[in-house]
Amino acid sequence: MPLAAHSASSIVSLLSWGVAALAACAAILWTLLRTGLAWRLATDVPNDRSLHTRPTPRVGGWGIVPVAVLLIALAAPSLWLPALAAALLAALSQIDDRRGLPARVRFGAHAAAVAALIAVYPADVPWWALACMAVLLVWLVNLYNFMDGSDGLAGGMALFGFGGYAVAASLSSHADPALATASLIVAGAAAGFLLFNFHPARIFLGDAGSIPLGFLAGALGYWGWRGGAWPVWFPALCFAPFIGDASVTLLKRLLRGEKFWQAHREHYYQRLVQSGLGHASTAWIWYLFMAAGIMLANWALQFALLYQWLIVVAWAAVLVIAGLCIDCRWRRHVSRSGPI
Repeated sequence: MPLAAHSASSIVSLLSWGVAALAACAAILWTLLRTGLAWRLATDVPNDRSLHTRPTPRVGGWGIVPVAVLLIALAAPSLWLPALAAALLAALSQIDDRRGLPARVRFGAHAAAVAALIAVYPADVPWWALACMAVLLVWLVNLYNFMDGSDGLAGGMALFGFGGYAVAASLSSHADPALATASLIVAGAAAGFLLFNFHPARIFLGDAGSIPLGFLAGALGYWGWRGGAWPVWFPALCFAPFIGDASVTLLKRLLRGEKFWQAHREHYYQRLVQSGLGHASTAWIWYLFMAAGIMLANWALQFALLYQWLIVVAWAAVLVIAGLCIDCRWRRHVSRSGPI
């Protein structure tokens, strides 16, 4: 009985931090929109590569980041470095949103944040494994920015992905309450943002929101792997639709010799929107894949390592088939209406 009561109180406490993050983020963003400050801070002006037709404030980070950083500092102080690094990246990204910064400055800051995380909290693995992990984390930081282009997509991915972290960190044999709390705080803040970002979107994340979210997805994933809360594949499976879309699109552009850093409309989610599904339906499809992948990831944790990897491979095959289906749909669309 005492154990059950303790478990119930722990769940209530955990959920209360998520609800607090949702309410605080929503209040900040509502105020920015209500007062008109949102348009002064950063505004996305549509161009021929955009999926939108009207200027929209890019202020999601102004709600998500301060709330997440402050609440993590209060509820999970052991994660102070990821929170601080996310805040610094948000500040730099806000400058980039307003004035633009050279790519070397942006990427240098992303690499420095990842290097600091790994240097202060090294995992007990060979140096080359840490180097590979650093490269993957830097990619994840930028990946989130690439995927912030459709109503409800990036915010929903954060809600599902960090929610998946929270579940695993709570139920793992190496449960980490601080990690679970921090993850649910970020998920709650993302939910507050999603209230204004789902179709028709009134705000976007902007670099000041997407870059810190990408960093936190990698940093908390690394923290959980380092502490034994989950295997190395778990964070990748939680964010698999995002990672797969951005990575495959980048690879295709590299193989064609295109400038991959330039804006484009070749992501799978962009092609779904353009081919007639629209923003809302595309977001719901991505949510379905995210939810299925996260449930699969948490279920797989109970099996031996070999079976875990077999499940990962099977899910990757499902996502590849989904991508091929989107490619077929896109080719039919282009054949009917001509290139876009």
